[in-house]
Amino acid sequence: MPGDYEQLVDEISAALGAPATLEDRDFRLIAFGAHEGDDDSMMDPVRTRSILQRRSTAAVRAWFEGFGIARAKSALRIPPDPAAGVFKGRICLPVRHRGIVHGYVWLLDDGHLSNLELGGRGTPPDPRIEQAMETAARIGALLAAEARAGAELGDLLRELLLSGAADRQAAAAALRGALRPGATEAPLAVVAVTPWDTSDTDAAPLPGLPGLLAASAMPAGAGGTEGADERPGGPPGAGARPGTTGHTLAALVRLRTAGGLAPAHSAAEHLLRSPRAGGGAAAGLGATREELAALPGAWREALAAARAAHAEPRLGPVAQWDAIGAYRLLTGLPVGTSDETIRPLLSPTHAELARTVEAFLDCAGQASRTAQSLGIHRQTLYYRLGRVEKLTGLDLDEGSDRLLLHMALKSARL
Repeated sequence: MPGDYEQLVDEISAALGAPATLEDRDFRLIAFGAHEGDDDSMMDPVRTRSILQRRSTAAVRAWFEGFGIARAKSALRIPPDPAAGVFKGRICLPVRHRGIVHGYVWLLDDGHLSNLELGGRGTPPDPRIEQAMETAARIGALLAAEARAGAELGDLLRELLLSGAADRQAAAAALRGALRPGATEAPLAVVAVTPWDTSDTDAAPLPGLPGLLAASAMPAGAGGTEGADERPGGPPGAGARPGTTGHTLAALVRLRTAGGLAPAHSAAEHLLRSPRAGGGAAAGLGATREELAALPGAWREALAAARAAHAEPRLGPVAQWDAIGAYRLLTGLPVGTSDETIRPLLSPTHAELARTVEAFLDCAGQASRTAQSLGIHRQTLYYRLGRVEKLTGLDLDEGSDRLLLHMALKSARL
């Protein structure tokens, strides 16, 4: 449908004689009209960034929303503000369908639109504005239809990811039937983004990212332990809880080649920039699958990787299941699993000791390497390690005690 949007945006540009862009409600670029001529003065940093990066910054979004565009039902004028990078004034056409705003059409005004009557306060709008608003309504109907189709696919994806073994084939067949023909003939990947804000029920649909087939907001705890992955080493129950409160987004991405997760990485990075991705959000990618019926295992892997990315910033913000190391096992443990011997070490007053011994264990017990990474003297390191042994009763010269302490500290991060 991108061609439909571009055609309609061009209609508005032609009607009003000004460059136009269409963005969704989250200020992600959907389409932009042709910019005739060589006069770059009609551009400004905000429009240029929107076209090149296909999105606007949070600051730009907040600035424009301050003019009431989310509530507007008719065209409104936005003045220039060079300090905000808005060198040109704009006319904003809210894109609505049945009372819900799905996006905005923006027209740059170099001054020739300044006398255009937008309507309001008993004054009828200019016929050209009326024509443009009618076109905007057609865009709104398209976006609403896309949102409905996306919601249906999301429901089917959620049903499949949470299905038990007995219902899995039927759920896979239902999703396959709803996707466009040939969509599942390529390798597939599942992306988990957590946390994901679902409070805005009127929010615009997800952006048309390359390869994104379906997406669904999954409630906390939606991962389950039934039907562990068929492949050896799969993480049964890794998704029992995503590691943060609220919902998690599950996204199904079509890949170009088996094992080539670049499209899934790109989708995850775009989704993390969404205003609906919570502060400190992280994403996880499950291993590639060839069949829809195998996606529940990929979902558990993606959740495990997202939890690991939260626990270890060095793994994130986008972590792959096959690159999270020991967290492949640790995320399979029930949430809150701990060992009593390390509980004293987890108190805030001993945070420095916990950080020190974890670094020591990460460095395979090499004192000089650990001291260098922490920026402390080796004697300071030995003193802290001695205190850890007294607090826990563990012997850091014993391999089994080291393993217990290392895994317990990593698990506590989850």
